[in-house]
Amino acid sequence: MAKGFYTDTTACIGCKACQVACHQWNDIPAAEGGRTELSGDSYDNTQTLSAENWRHVKFIEQITEDRTQEGFLQGSRWLMMSDVCKHCVHAACLEVCPTGAIIRTEFDSVFIQQDACNGCRACVAACPFGVVDIGRDGKAHKCTMCYDRLQNGREPACAQACPTESIRFGDIPDLMKLADARVAQLKEQHIDAYVYGKEDIVGGLNAFYVLVDEPHVYGLPEKPELGSKNVDEGFALSGVAAAALAVTGLVSFRKSRMDEKAGAATEDHH
Repeated sequence: MAKGFYTDTTACIGCKACQVACHQWNDIPAAEGGRTELSGDSYDNTQTLSAENWRHVKFIEQITEDRTQEGFLQGSRWLMMSDVCKHCVHAACLEVCPTGAIIRTEFDSVFIQQDACNGCRACVAACPFGVVDIGRDGKAHKCTMCYDRLQNGREPACAQACPTESIRFGDIPDLMKLADARVAQLKEQHIDAYVYGKEDIVGGLNAFYVLVDEPHVYGLPEKPELGSKNVDEGFALSGVAAAALAVTGLVSFRKSRMDEKAGAATEDHH
């Protein structure tokens, strides 16, 4: 059974306990020894997912001019989302990896084997979500879904640390039922909520979200596409071009040979 994350962004309080737990369990050192400069944009100073931040809590401030507050998630509001690798059902990073370093585990998560990674960056370019990053060791890094914990029957550190249960971990079908029920509850409160990460998004995401605004507001693509699709199309076009060149070359070669024979026949006649 596929395992994954369901993240209810409406329950996130921005505490970043998930980020801290991820760093602690996976022994990931802070960027620049923890001397990261303040971004000046909000309380979010890590800004994005990276080789040092496999979890990233986004702060999205939506403040009206008159700063009115009309009700739950209406009027002025802060949207918060704990972002992570999506562990896609159709994973572009896995499809383009030339060394087989990226594999799909028995939990249906996408895992990078560090000893096989050569740092080619193909996965970085292929990921439509901008998740994979190259670390200081020259290798690709991202969320492992705490694979070592899963192998021992434990849930990922981020989900365990979340104080509001904004991050849930479990079997995908069970989590999707919870997400659909939450959407129905929010719509009863006239909140335009929906699930981002069903089958229409690259075959489905094993880390999906309940959102209350457009995907781009959260830094997510509206209609992500697999980079491998473009690779296949590129190979197809290259094949057509190569075939055309081969035919042109053959025609030119035959014409050249015929001209040579015609010239030889003329000399023999004289």
